Amino acid sequence: MAQEVQKEKSMILQKEMIEGLFNDLASAKEKGRKVCYTFVPGNLSELIRTFDMLPVYPEINALQNAMRKKSAGYIREAEKHAHSEDVCTYVKCDVGMLLKGNIGPTGQKLPEPDVLLLSYTGCFTFMKWFETLKREYPDTKVIMVHTPYQENGVMTPEMTQYMVKQFREEVIPKMEEVTGIKYDEEKLKRHLELSREAEDWITKIFDTTKHRPSPIDAYFAGVYYIGPINIGFRGTQEAVDYYKELYSEIQERIRLGLGPVTPEGEMKEEKFRLVVEGPPNWTSFREFWKIFYDMGAVIVASSYTKVGGVYDLGWRHDPERPLEALAEYCMNCYTNLNIPQRVALLSKCITEYQADGYVTNSIKSCNSFSAGQLAMMRDLEDKLEVPVGFIESDLVDPRYFSYSNIKNRLESYFQMLAQRKMFEAAETNPAP
Repeated sequence: MAQEVQKEKSMILQKEMIEGLFNDLASAKEKGRKVCYTFVPGNLSELIRTFDMLPVYPEINALQNAMRKKSAGYIREAEKHAHSEDVCTYVKCDVGMLLKGNIGPTGQKLPEPDVLLLSYTGCFTFMKWFETLKREYPDTKVIMVHTPYQENGVMTPEMTQYMVKQFREEVIPKMEEVTGIKYDEEKLKRHLELSREAEDWITKIFDTTKHRPSPIDAYFAGVYYIGPINIGFRGTQEAVDYYKELYSEIQERIRLGLGPVTPEGEMKEEKFRLVVEGPPNWTSFREFWKIFYDMGAVIVASSYTKVGGVYDLGWRHDPERPLEALAEYCMNCYTNLNIPQRVALLSKCITEYQADGYVTNSIKSCNSFSAGQLAMMRDLEDKLEVPVGFIESDLVDPRYFSYSNIKNRLESYFQMLAQRKMFEAAETNPAP
């Protein structure tokens, strides 16, 4: 029987933060607060807070509904209204939730948006998603920022200034118009200073997987760790306090030589260290995690935890260059990197975190992640001679999660990893 996850102080802090946000959203209209619907990749959290708006993240609502086993009904509702089976299931879950009364994950009705802010357009689906929302909320102000794709693997000054021009001429004036608040660059700088501090902490947190045993799981548990920095708390003291507390707890686990905490209990033995590419499946999240737990596999790095920003290579929000920093942040989310950049980042993770293997979870309805994954996997296999595995599922549609198929594939993969480790051990320590 599965154990209850032990509640550490950081978990309680995060729960309070999220509940507080949804409570604020539930009373936003009666208190005159403006609401901004936006997305996690390339989000302008600090600018939203500079104008005292409250954020709503549709893809966060979708994944939380999936974890609460509500997404299937919402997806069916969207498909009844002619949304194709091949459309991103985040979109269909969000649209279905809207059609069913827009009741958020905490059971409270979400307010209608005053602003639809799209600041990352590397995923074409996001644009179509906002077109759908605009039809539902015809009086809502739309703000769209074109973010250049890192086609050549570099953010040029021209690309940055192209975005800054959009901020000055489109984004800020429209936010002033909607909120009645004048742009305050000093206030933005204060938020960016706190963002930089939170980014320092979260980088330190994910670096702790270099220890053996790893004190955390950087994929399944990692999705909780990135919660505050990705759902509107980046740029706040609350986020900084949360990450400080989390880091302190992880350091204590390192001191005691403990492995990660999981829904099944503490990982007692670290048999395999993995790097995982792609988002997790949310509808069967716990069952998915348990497959890895049962095999003694710990994920020491994942691409998904970088979807809201890549901090591994030293990039931080710079309060001395506020609008330029926001522009660079938008361009620096994982799915805005080109394929060679992604391979280089994953290679760094595999090498630095001493991973035994690399696994791709290919998501049926997410082209932003799935495009190029097989080529990336083969490239990493050839360059690093790392054993690779490939499984397929979906974000929030339970029809595309086959537990037995995924379990069989992973069991075969782990058997191969175990044999390889035995062979390597025999070569290192030959019998006398």
